[in-house]
Amino acid sequence: MGSGCKFCIGGMNVNCVGVDVSKGKSMIAVMRPLGELVIPPFEVGHTDAELCELSRRLGELDGETRVVMEATGNYHLPIAGFLYGSGFYVSVVNAMLVHGYGNNSLRRAKTDKKDAIKLANYGLDRWLALPRYIPEDEVRLMLKTTYRQYQQCSKVQTMLKNNLISLLDTAFPDANRLFSSPARADGSEKWVDFVAAFWHCECVCGLSEKAFAAKYQKRCKKHGYNFSQDKALDIYASACGHFSVMPKTDTAKLLVGQVVSQLRATSAALAAFKNEMQSLAASLPEYPVVMAMFGVGPVLGPQLMAEIGDVRRFHSKKALVAFAGIDAPPYQSGQMEVRSRSISKRGSSALRRTLFLVMNTILRCSPSDEPVYQFMARKRAEGKPYRVYMMASANKFLRIYYATVKQYLDSLEA
Repeated sequence: MGSGCKFCIGGMNVNCVGVDVSKGKSMIAVMRPLGELVIPPFEVGHTDAELCELSRRLGELDGETRVVMEATGNYHLPIAGFLYGSGFYVSVVNAMLVHGYGNNSLRRAKTDKKDAIKLANYGLDRWLALPRYIPEDEVRLMLKTTYRQYQQCSKVQTMLKNNLISLLDTAFPDANRLFSSPARADGSEKWVDFVAAFWHCECVCGLSEKAFAAKYQKRCKKHGYNFSQDKALDIYASACGHFSVMPKTDTAKLLVGQVVSQLRATSAALAAFKNEMQSLAASLPEYPVVMAMFGVGPVLGPQLMAEIGDVRRFHSKKALVAFAGIDAPPYQSGQMEVRSRSISKRGSSALRRTLFLVMNTILRCSPSDEPVYQFMARKRAEGKPYRVYMMASANKFLRIYYATVKQYLDSLEA
């Protein structure tokens, strides 16, 4: 047994509740030190009635009780939140920390019952070091959830754009390259609105130059885009200069039209998520400090705040860096010590992605008086590879973020 168990044996009675979480239900086991099984594994559904009964049973245990479960996406939230609200000490731990615990057998047996007991024993061994679970407040929870939907929607948008371009390669080659206008606030894009009407080369070159220009002008006016006669002539020349593999049929029109409709809807949803993230982030106390940091804009700022949450939940800068998975854990064995190490990648991949985008902004703008860029420039001058100096700079950025935001939040409560 670990030091936590020795402490428990020498002090009061302690009970550790292992919770193996799955969708809509959990397996529960209660252990005490020295392998004493207080309550054999049993299943609990994530319903109000069954969770109330679980709370009652756990409340009748003698001594101090702590509950341990793995973080499992959203599945653990109902039972973790309910038991926290019922006054229990709840600890939600990273699954990777538990993965190798107690593997002292050559047999690779795995069941929900064994996992629940394993989690209970893990909690007993680390009793004093178990981190306390504190549910996110409503705004932070909704910001994080909205960002998750934003990520999913962004992937769908990319897939639909690629699909539409692939179709246009056979119906109207390079139609997407005719316009360079950025997406508007509502998510609409000029090239997408254009191909909704002119979905095939023959939709353009089948008209006279004058007739197309008039029709294109009318289309621009309808959607609020600027019209240029020269641009209309360029489009006409491009359409007439390409050969279409796909024939101009009703089926071709249906295929392009359906993808355009899906892309428009997805882009509109993405814009709505972006606006909601901005609104939610603006209501958080650290918003002005985060937005004042270089490289953080109206899109990346809410993303950072969504992934990091309340920075005070991390006990140190190192803890936040480890959460992002951009720490380089030490590796030493005997007389061998590895100096060049890779980042752990054991934290939030979404946060690492956002940090990379922030670093990319800083690198592109190259602000000479900005501490993170100065650090980045030194690493580049030392000949460090691209990914090395980018991740090292992200590490420094997070440390500055932690210190700046924590100091500001603490000052508000002083």
